Amino acid sequence: MLKELLLQFVISLIPVFSFQLWHYKQRKENHIRVFITAASAIAMVACMSVSMDFNGYELNFRFVPFILGSLYGGVYGALVLDLLYIFLRVPALDTDAEKMVFVFFMFVHVPIILLYAKRFSKKPLHRKRLIGVKSITPISVYISFMFVMFMMNEDFYWSTELVAVFILLMIGSIIAIWLSIFIVEKFVENSRLQLELKNVSSSYRLEVEKQQQFIDEMLLAILFTDEHGVITHLNAKGKELFQRQFEASGDLFSENVRMDTFFAAKEDGAYIKLLEDALAGAKSSTGPHTYDGKTLLKTAFAIRRQEDQSIAGAALIVQDVTELTLLRDELGRMERLSLIGQMAASITHEIRNPMAVIRGFMQLMRERSRLNEQQYYQIVMEELDRANTIISDFLSLAQNRSVPMQKHSLQTIIQEILPLLEADANLRGQVVQTELAEDLPAFLMSDKEMKQLLINLVRNGMEAMGEKGVLHIFTCYIPLENKVVLRIRDNGVGIPADQMSELFKPFYTTKSKGTGLGLPLCLSIAERHNGKLEVESEEGEGTTFILTFMLGETDALSARY
Repeated sequence: MLKELLLQFVISLIPVFSFQLWHYKQRKENHIRVFITAASAIAMVACMSVSMDFNGYELNFRFVPFILGSLYGGVYGALVLDLLYIFLRVPALDTDAEKMVFVFFMFVHVPIILLYAKRFSKKPLHRKRLIGVKSITPISVYISFMFVMFMMNEDFYWSTELVAVFILLMIGSIIAIWLSIFIVEKFVENSRLQLELKNVSSSYRLEVEKQQQFIDEMLLAILFTDEHGVITHLNAKGKELFQRQFEASGDLFSENVRMDTFFAAKEDGAYIKLLEDALAGAKSSTGPHTYDGKTLLKTAFAIRRQEDQSIAGAALIVQDVTELTLLRDELGRMERLSLIGQMAASITHEIRNPMAVIRGFMQLMRERSRLNEQQYYQIVMEELDRANTIISDFLSLAQNRSVPMQKHSLQTIIQEILPLLEADANLRGQVVQTELAEDLPAFLMSDKEMKQLLINLVRNGMEAMGEKGVLHIFTCYIPLENKVVLRIRDNGVGIPADQMSELFKPFYTTKSKGTGLGLPLCLSIAERHNGKLEVESEEGEGTTFILTFMLGETDALSARY
């Protein structure tokens, strides 16, 4: 008897166990009602199929899945199970009295279970367990009444064992209902917590990945160590900046490389000092200094745990300010040029007028002087012309006025000045060779300034060559980068490496009669056309000046010049 009772108890819990297996596969939450209703229906049919029979009276746990499915299945689930129960139970009713009691039970049970089912899902766990116990109360009364009716039948044989089984059945049903609700709710809660934990973990992992990518993409070199000085991370910029140390350290993160091993070189001692101070709790930084030809700024600070502010490691941040330093130097150069322009604009007329008078009288005096004195007057006049040239270069270099621009082809500009260049080369015993692209697109430029730029660069090359020197002029268009490139190459003596950085500084010259303003003037014209002027040279081989004009950007200048 106890085996049959235990079997009934286990069958009544089928919805709970099957729900755990089903929900473990992460099915959709809105399908829970349908699944529990279906599982409860199957369990109810199974309980009624293996009922314990006592002289025609059936004892089983059918009401456990019946109530469980009604509560968790909602109103529609409860109606489905009520109809199924009526369909299964009515054929088993033999007498009119049984049918009347059953109808009365259903009229009482259905409204109550529908009312509970409507609000059940929103209740807390302790309220749900109480509702489950309350739901079985009308059923207990119904079963007890039917049991008494059977006992009053003279053909019915009852015993103490039967009463004990009946009592165990009622107590077991209550326990099964209570236990089922408890297991389902705990499982749902655990699943919800697991889902929340998964979402939090995924969100945390995403944030870590975002911060990792952010650190790796930064233009700052960033190095992290733990509290023992072991390097835990070095971003891409750090690997580039500390390439020598990184390559010497092998597998940086799997071998637990310490900072004093990574910065083992004598010149790296400053980095170790910064990190040691940071691990001691101090924040330290250094001013700009030169390292491997780069200007660097260094900062180190401690990384602390939030809960107790203890030191968990240190971070070293190194910024490469080489380009910033170069830009600052360039800004200083532009400020000096601006000052030159202001000076030139203010004094040019004051100087040129008396110089013109002096030159005129010098020319007149030379014509009236003796033959052996004329050379002295000629020297004075040449120096006056040289001073006038310097003043003109001043104005050209420092001018910031609007320059009218129109679309011209660089090929056309070169063709227009080529006869002049070839004549100049012939006088020097030199040759000009050209290799001009035919597909050069036109772009916005000042033709006068462009001619001045080209003539200055070509004559620089001619002056660097001796007789029989050959000067090459080469042009091309690069469609992928949308730019025009001009190269002017001579086979002269070349420029020493120590002078390359000084070429474009005003007043710097290697010529005995040079003003030092020619190349700065060329650079200024190139920049006004949004171009770039570069120089390549090798002593004894010659020099190449490279002009690059970005067409898309140059066209945009029409509104500014």
